[in-house]
Amino acid sequence: MNIAVIYGGKSGEHEVSLRSATSIVRNVPTAAHRVIAIAIDKDGAWYLQDDSVLEAVRRDPAGVLSFAADESRQVSVVPGGGLTGAFVCAGEKIPVDVVFPVLHGTYGEDGTIQGLFEMAEVPYVGGGVMASALAMDKEKTKVIWQAAGLPVVPFVSAKIADWQNEESRRELVAKAERDLRWPLFVKPACAGSSVGAAKASNREELEKRAGEAFLWDDKIIIEPFIPAREIECSVTGNEAPVAYTPGEIVPSHEFYDYDAKYLDPDGAALQIPADIDEALTRKVRQTAIQAYRALDLSGLSRVDFFIDKRNDTLYLNEINTIPGFTSISMFPKMCEASGLPYADLVMKLVNLARARFDARRALRTDRQ
Repeated sequence: MNIAVIYGGKSGEHEVSLRSATSIVRNVPTAAHRVIAIAIDKDGAWYLQDDSVLEAVRRDPAGVLSFAADESRQVSVVPGGGLTGAFVCAGEKIPVDVVFPVLHGTYGEDGTIQGLFEMAEVPYVGGGVMASALAMDKEKTKVIWQAAGLPVVPFVSAKIADWQNEESRRELVAKAERDLRWPLFVKPACAGSSVGAAKASNREELEKRAGEAFLWDDKIIIEPFIPAREIECSVTGNEAPVAYTPGEIVPSHEFYDYDAKYLDPDGAALQIPADIDEALTRKVRQTAIQAYRALDLSGLSRVDFFIDKRNDTLYLNEINTIPGFTSISMFPKMCEASGLPYADLVMKLVNLARARFDARRALRTDRQ
């Protein structure tokens, strides 16, 4: 197959994407498949990369995918182009059998690029348009999980227009104080990798942290800060999802923030399997599948949980439809702990994408 790996992106997680895509490129079996590297810069322009970029990271175990923003190699996507004509560079069509979008966060994980691929009529790894958009929005995810009877952390959401209005802001702060409890945790509703997330211990800090979160999104989530163990569970599949061995993040920071995830080499320990008993392991895996199905997801997701250290209550925290794929990321490591090696995982996801595409193509779009 011709597998287009798309990476970079107009997102606060651009650099994370480069590392994730690097690992995927290294694990596609080149004897049977060809990788086509398409990089998106921070302004949103798409560029076809020379094969030498791929060869460089395959040769250098410490290397990270880079890209050249060569205007003569800018890529266009053609609606209805299909497998042989959806991608065009310098007037030449680029045959693509499946797309692997390694794009974390905004414009990659939120349904926008998924809609583009649907219009282009090409198969792509991961959830569909609606499922991706819902899963990216932490507020909407929580509302759906609550409706499905799944356990979520209590929350208050706020839009920027309401927060900027003094009277509305006072009401929101009062609601957070009444329904939740100090300290509070503030995060953008539609951002990942803990970007813009912070703890607030009083009203002054809450207003400051909210202002910082609003730099990343026009809606924020306010929750009680839970002293919690952080449990994660990988899920793959379309109609019959499978949940893998849960793992645990043990951060050395107060919580698992961006620095702990990506900048501090000693920011967290990754423990697989998680140190939980068999009954709780079973419950985590079952709940992960329920959470995945409630959002109509397909392909893959990493489902994140909290276990309250004070009373062992299990909560769903959030879900990531294109989780980190670096060599040390939890998603592939949890799959590997269940007997699915990284390279086999990559090809499993590619095959799930094609199966979903074929199933949707069989649906009628014309009454005649």
